[in-house]
Amino acid sequence: MNETAYIGLGSNIGDRERHLAEAVRRIGAVGGVRVRRTSSLYDTEPVGGPPQPPFLNAAVEVETAMRPERLLAALRSIEEAMGRVRGERDGPRVIDLDILLFGDRVAGSESLTVPHPRLLERRFALEPLAEIAPGAVHPVAKRTAAELLEMLGAGRAGAVVRRRARAARHGDTDGEWGAGPASCGPKEGNAR
Repeated sequence: MNETAYIGLGSNIGDRERHLAEAVRRIGAVGGVRVRRTSSLYDTEPVGGPPQPPFLNAAVEVETAMRPERLLAALRSIEEAMGRVRGERDGPRVIDLDILLFGDRVAGSESLTVPHPRLLERRFALEPLAEIAPGAVHPVAKRTAAELLEMLGAGRAGAVVRRRARAARHGDTDGEWGAGPASCGPKEGNAR
């Protein structure tokens, strides 16, 4: 049975936009995963960790037949293949892929907690999530992504990059996130 999951993406080393586009392409290439929507790109200040450059963040909606643990393993493999080195907590990274929500599942283990344990306090993750899935319900907080974003109050995840996300397509290797002025609504498409 397929479920909907939401993945947060971030990068603050090198060509951040290209890294996010490559990660979306690789997520869509994983067997049993279909990218359905991608958010806009958000320039954000780092939260915690050492002094470091700003992040570029986004979120994607995927449909998957995988269990959460297998999806996490696939995301970790993508991070590793793209050059992520796990060092200092909250340090700079080429790519960061986190499962934000996985259907209505609530689960915790040593390697994975869903929903993401810090989602409720991270505007840089909630804002792109609320853009593509405002009605997605956090199964613990029992509130939608839009409501949770509103509850964070004043503050910002950073300025929306003036380029709009486009859906990842299977076989797309141009590495560009998309171009042109921001438009209303999330972009949708098939990864397969």
